[in-house]
Amino acid sequence: MTRIALLSTYPPTQCGLATFSAALCRGLLRASARVGVVSVVEEHSPGPWPGEVVAELVNSSVPSAMAAVRTLNGFDAVIVQHEYGIYGGTDGVDVLDVVEALTVPTIVVLHTVLAQPTPGQRRILRRLLAVAATVVTMTETGRRRLVEVYGADPDLVTVIPHGAIEHHGARARRIPGTRPLILTWGLLGPGKGIEWAIDAMVALRDLAPRYLVAGKTHPKVLEREGETYRHRLTARARALGVTDIVEIDPSYRDLADLAALVSAADVVLLPYDSSEQVTSGVLIEAVAAGRPVVSTAFPHAVELLAGGSGLTVARKDPAALATALRRVLSEPGLAATMAGHASRQAPALAWGAVAETYRLLADRLVANQLADRLVANQLAAVS
Repeated sequence: MTRIALLSTYPPTQCGLATFSAALCRGLLRASARVGVVSVVEEHSPGPWPGEVVAELVNSSVPSAMAAVRTLNGFDAVIVQHEYGIYGGTDGVDVLDVVEALTVPTIVVLHTVLAQPTPGQRRILRRLLAVAATVVTMTETGRRRLVEVYGADPDLVTVIPHGAIEHHGARARRIPGTRPLILTWGLLGPGKGIEWAIDAMVALRDLAPRYLVAGKTHPKVLEREGETYRHRLTARARALGVTDIVEIDPSYRDLADLAALVSAADVVLLPYDSSEQVTSGVLIEAVAAGRPVVSTAFPHAVELLAGGSGLTVARKDPAALATALRRVLSEPGLAATMAGHASRQAPALAWGAVAETYRLLADRLVANQLADRLVANQLAAVS
């Protein structure tokens, strides 16, 4: 049984990578792998840690980094979650000290692949490419960027989709006469484009929708500027006279409650500002739940929705958002057709399937390393 370590932020830290890694860990355990987590933190926590956490990597601490390397090298393979903002140093450069010291096969999962990186960001990613046994992107767009922008060897890059909750129950049906639910969820902060979605609601008043924005403010945004962004959104809805349509809910929802909420949505809306985003967990969850999607045309959305499960529109364009939402909510048969396309995509996106792909990849890399060592020993014996 392959022993796999994960290096990432991890709950109770609240961020997308922590949520991703916790779900991947559960999936790997179900796939019969032995898993340990080295949690990336800003400062040491006395615990108690989650049972699967075997060590911490405290950012900007050399002794902690050395201890983390020793722990990680005690496993058969390591899966490193990479995002520029979670490791110490400028652009998270300190991750290189850890990854370059690993002696076991290393899988680097890239959550961000910038088309126009800074020189420092480019250098970090190219060095990760140089030391990883393989790198994972979650979209073909990310893979193409690695090859075209960073000069990656195409054979080094594996595409594994972002995982999603498995939705086994039937979709909750809206009671006739109730308001259609437009849903946006996830950690809140500038760049999510919620302001443009609020503007779009003015043009949809005749449909009497309920636009629910569900999610807490991102911890780093909260630390930097408090609830300023959320307050701006509330003020915008008030100024436009759509407070009866727009609901901004900061409540925490566990996985079961979130799954029920997504299942109840008539359409999921992703009005993001970014033109760079090659991975979106919210997008994956929406499609895996079989929900029609309206999204701005960031790379992951363009790729995933091309089969008919959603509509993409220009960024920062309330009129385009309103037109697309109106089509989904009122055009006969369109929502059902989109939901059907999404449901056919769902099985490959479930965490069980995704985790099994990671397990098989780790098994192969470990076997390749053992074979290489055997050949090396045989050559050494002959010489």
